[in-house]
This record gives sequence, structure tokens and C-alpha cells, in this order.
Amino acid sequence: MSTNTSTTLQSSLIWLGFALLLLVVPWLFTSNLSLTMLSQMGIAIIACLSYNMLLGQGGMLSFGHAVYTGMGSYLTIHALNAVAKGDLHLPVSLLPLIGGLAGMGFAVLLGFVTTRKSGTAFSMITLGMAELVFAMSLMFAEFFGGEAGVSGNRVVGQAVWGISFGPQRQVYYLIAVYTFICVGLLYALTQTPLGRILNAVRDNPERVEFIGYNTQQVRYRAFIIAGFFAGIAGGLGALNFEIVTAEVVGTGRSGAYLLFTFLGGATFFFGPILGGILMVLAFVLLSELTKAWLLYLGLLFLFMVVYAPGGLAGILVLNWRVLKAGALRWLWPSYLGFLLSAVLILAGAGALVEMTYHLQLNSASGGELPFAGWVLNTNDNRHWWASSLLLLLGLGVFEWVRRHFTQAWDQVQSQLTTKQGAST
Repeated sequence: MSTNTSTTLQSSLIWLGFALLLLVVPWLFTSNLSLTMLSQMGIAIIACLSYNMLLGQGGMLSFGHAVYTGMGSYLTIHALNAVAKGDLHLPVSLLPLIGGLAGMGFAVLLGFVTTRKSGTAFSMITLGMAELVFAMSLMFAEFFGGEAGVSGNRVVGQAVWGISFGPQRQVYYLIAVYTFICVGLLYALTQTPLGRILNAVRDNPERVEFIGYNTQQVRYRAFIIAGFFAGIAGGLGALNFEIVTAEVVGTGRSGAYLLFTFLGGATFFFGPILGGILMVLAFVLLSELTKAWLLYLGLLFLFMVVYAPGGLAGILVLNWRVLKAGALRWLWPSYLGFLLSAVLILAGAGALVEMTYHLQLNSASGGELPFAGWVLNTNDNRHWWASSLLLLLGLGVFEWVRRHFTQAWDQVQSQLTTKQGAST
């Protein structure tokens, strides 16, 4: 079997597995909460992948990507209400495309200005655009609905083949279809000449200009395409929640796209997919577990920036290569050490954070609070000292293991390089 045939077969199996996963997963997790989370994951995957076309593919750090997902949501919800009134004759399943066209239209308009600059200037312009649109969402209540937002009802018209998009499972499958198609199209785009030259603009814009390409036009076209897919994500969100508020165009939403795309791994195509899943888990589950969830996310982001800038996808890819080479046996003691240090750090830091938050927010209810099956007492100094010692011990173990892991990792990479050179 030739190399090309083998690669094609592997790619086909991956896409088939992805499709089967989207098809089967709602039958494995059947609760209403699970279906809602799965639907949100599909939306977040599209949004993060569209954002990664700017950040990971083109090196454009945008602080206003929520403008395009948000405007896609607003246009979709207005289109849904028009369908309900009989002013627009369009199936509900096609309404996310209106969101996509809305996102693309605003990307054409705003991107013409923002993409004329690159680097820090580009980032600042996108931030200004995001603040402008958010301010407009509170000023023009006729379109944006003010603080109450705009609501709608996705169950309109007669059901076709029993599909009314009333049950959450039906909405999930609609989102799953769009997710599969959008992921496929975005991946195909990375293999086109535009996708390749966009990577070149990211890495060396001067050389791209030298060979005759207009880097501003390359960025502008990528910006428009990213806006289209962002609008589709926004349209799906409008159908899923049946309400759109000013929060969808806020800078907090744009920051979430940046944070979780980076955590997933902006330099790998499947990284934003992992990031979208993490985003929903954090917003839905972690926020219910603790009031300090944003603090934990911030600390995690700082840790990844310092120690794993490639994100979760980078960690997986590097270790998969080591595993294929059979060299993981030299690294697993370090991984056990990292696991031990993580447990100690989470126990110590988590206890300190939770006790601090309890003092600030719930001190009237007493000094005791539950934490990971234990009962902490903010009035007992021994709990503060024990938590601090656990944190310091965990940091000490982490630093010791990190130094040994760095040496072992360098040796493994050197051996792998030697083997590859010998085979060549």
C-alpha cells in the first residue's frame, strides 16, 4: 500500500469516526443537561475554529470575534421571528446560514478597516470595534432589544417527518450536521492555496510581499471567511437558546474564544475543537462547582502560557510521537510525579481560594465549608497552615520533577532524531 493511499485511508477513518461520534453521543448521554451541553459544544467548536483561522492560521490576535458570532445571532433571531409571522418563507434548518451571511457582511464592512493593520494595531482596532458594537447594542433597542434582548420560538410551521425542533435532541442533530460540515470545510480551507499563503503571512509577511502577494488582501479574505463561520455559530446559538442578549457581542465572549482556543492549541487544527469542549465544561460545570471558577481559569491560562504554549493539542501530539517511537517508558515516572504535584497543588491552592472566597462572600453563614469531601474551617488557623504547606509542597515537587523531565525529554528527542537520521 502506497503512502498516499494509507494517508487517505487514515483521513477517511478519522472523519468517519467523527461523524459516528456526533451521531451516537446523544444516546450515551441522554439527560436534558447533557443534550444541552453537547449542543453548546458543537456551537463552541465552530466558533473556536473560526477564531483560530485568525489566530492560529493567520497570526491575527483579535479581541472582537464575538461581534460576528453575536451579529449572526441577532440576524438569525430576527429571521426566526419573521418566519413565525409569515414574512419570510424559509425552513428553520437554514436560518443559521442567515447568521453566516450576517457575520460575513459585518466582516466585509469592519474587516476592511481592521485588516489594514497587523500585530498590536490590529488587536487594538478589533477591541475598539467590539466596544463600539457592544455600546450600540444598548443604544438601539429597536434592533438589539435593549437589556432584555430579543426572543423567539424555533417551533414554527408544520413538522416535517416529525421534526419540529422542539425537543432538544432534534436541535442537537441540527447543530451536529452544521458542526460536521463546518469542520470539514474549515479543514479543507487549510489545504487550499489561500490557507497556505495565510500561514506564510503569519510566519513571514515581508517575504510574502516580496513574492508578489498583498498581505492585507490575504488577511481580509481570511477575516471574511472567519466571519461567515462565526455567524453560523451565532445562528445556531440563537436557535438553541431562543433568546439573544447584548452579552453575545460583549468583550467577555470574545475573551472566552481567545482563552479556550489557546488552551485547546491554536497551532493545531483540532486544538480549537478541544478548546470548544473545554469552554462548555468550564461555563456549565465548573461555574456550578465553585464561585472562584474564573480565578481557576486565569491560573490555568497562565500555567499553559508558561509551560505548554502549544496547548492541550500540543501536549497530545508530542506525546503521541513519543508513544509511537516506544520511548514513553522513559517518561512515565515523570508523569506520575506531575500527577502527584498536581494533586497537591490543587488541594492546597483550592483550599486557600475557597476559604478566602468563603470569608468574603459567606462569612455570615459560619466558618465551615465543604471542600472535596472534607470540611474546612476558616476560623481554624491549622487549616490555613495545612493548605499553605500542601501548596508549597506541590510546587516543590513540580519543580523537581520538571527539571528531571526536561533532561529525560531532551534525551528522548535526541534519540528519536538519531533514529530518524539513520533511517533516512
